Amino acid sequence: MVPNGDEASPSHNMFNERLEDAYFDASIDYDKTFAPVARIEAKCLFLAYAAHKNFTVFQMDVKTAFLNGILKEEVYVGQPLGFVSKKYPDHVYALDKALYGLKQAPRAWYDVLSQFLIESGFQKGSIDTTLLVKKKGKHIMLIQIYVDDIIFGSTNLKYCTKFSDLMVKHFEMSMMGEMKFFLGLQVNQFSNGIFINQSKYILDILKRFGMKNYDTIPTPMVEQAKLKLDLVGKPVDHTDYRNMIGSLMYVTSSRLDIMFATCVCARYQANPNEHHVSAIKRIFHYLKGTITLGLWYPKDSGFDLTAYSTQIMQDVT
Repeated sequence: MVPNGDEASPSHNMFNERLEDAYFDASIDYDKTFAPVARIEAKCLFLAYAAHKNFTVFQMDVKTAFLNGILKEEVYVGQPLGFVSKKYPDHVYALDKALYGLKQAPRAWYDVLSQFLIESGFQKGSIDTTLLVKKKGKHIMLIQIYVDDIIFGSTNLKYCTKFSDLMVKHFEMSMMGEMKFFLGLQVNQFSNGIFINQSKYILDILKRFGMKNYDTIPTPMVEQAKLKLDLVGKPVDHTDYRNMIGSLMYVTSSRLDIMFATCVCARYQANPNEHHVSAIKRIFHYLKGTITLGLWYPKDSGFDLTAYSTQIMQDVT
């Protein structure tokens, strides 16, 4: 319902106002609220497979995705300020579809989208339910869902065009073309492979933690580092320390060379001191000097699964 001009509050622009549910005191009258999202490892695997099969990965975005979710429960919401009906000021809205702010909105949207894709001939991955696959003869099409962001590709470009047309007919979409940037990952697609890195994200965290102008270091960790939990040193703010660890863990998506050093530092998040901070800052110094590094998925690489184990596990059956 959109009120007449004389009913709208002058402090609100009714053309820009988005009706969101003030559902902070929601009752327990809802079931599943969890909506699966693609893990960063899954997206990297998707790109590796695209390079292996030599197809281009495209990207699209669903506008106001949560508003497409169909509610399974009876949900009522009060009239928002500035849009209260003069005729029925005490009435509430009975919702047919989800709103932003509803606890079950993400799950409702995922159910609608996944069901639509299944009815369109796709099959969910048995392990990763955000991956949907359609096979036709020797060709294959893959879709990966991350809430309202969708990446897709096929060994037959015509299938990508058909899929885009299909989505536009049923949802309000933003077609973003060839995938170039996705959730902090910069993606460069070439005829002979795909390269991903996070140079922009690394620059952002260097600036955030005040290390943009620091000197570079050739290695992420000193040789024979001896970090210990009971290492004597001046205590530091564990919140800042954890923020740095979290940022570095995300960088490991494309920078496996800092994985070990980051994990070592992550052991001391509960009670870090100046020695632990010094070790973690070294990783940032190293990243600054190697900011252009990333992962390269060549076209001619195989797609065989190779597993490794540490020597300590060799006698375990």
